[in-house]
Amino acid sequence: MRNRNYIIIGVLAFVAALVIGVLIILDGLSGMGNPNGSRAPDYPYFITTEPLTIRNLNLPKGTKLTYEESFFKEGQQDRIMSEKNLTTIELPKGKPIIWGGVPVYMFLKFFNPEMKGYTVSADFEKLPKNQRTKFSQIWQNCGGELAVLVNNTEDWSFNTKNIVDVSSCSVIYQRFFKEDEEQQRFLDTLLKELKDNGKNQTK
Repeated sequence: MRNRNYIIIGVLAFVAALVIGVLIILDGLSGMGNPNGSRAPDYPYFITTEPLTIRNLNLPKGTKLTYEESFFKEGQQDRIMSEKNLTTIELPKGKPIIWGGVPVYMFLKFFNPEMKGYTVSADFEKLPKNQRTKFSQIWQNCGGELAVLVNNTEDWSFNTKNIVDVSSCSVIYQRFFKEDEEQQRFLDTLLKELKDNGKNQTK
């Protein structure tokens, strides 16, 4: 009788170990492709069902709003969430909005909480030649992503009074490299043209 109990306990232990092993393998597979090996967060997001004004931007229906990671919510939501937790705005494919005279399709809040600003991504293929400005040409020369520092993080519009500096233009030009005079001159020029472009738009 005692031997029989030992056999049953042994079988149950083996099954438990097998189940745990399978779960570990599945968890490892789900993390493949992620640099740290863990499962990527399923950030909550909302697809707008009507035109809305968010962060002082007039957004069309179908815009994707992504928010900070939440313990209680993940994936697509059926209701819009708090704007204070907004991290990304993605315009519908083929429907950019105009920012500084340039068609743009994405806004991304800085992840570093010590930096007040965001990155805006341009689609220069949708910018007609007769609408190009010195600002758009300089921006296009360094790539599509422009990072700006602002006073008011609730305003992502092309409000040149709110924009205090250009933090970077793609990965080519960075304010971080203070000792690189070429990078600093380029960003200074880009900031000047950004400000001038804002003045021209208000005339």
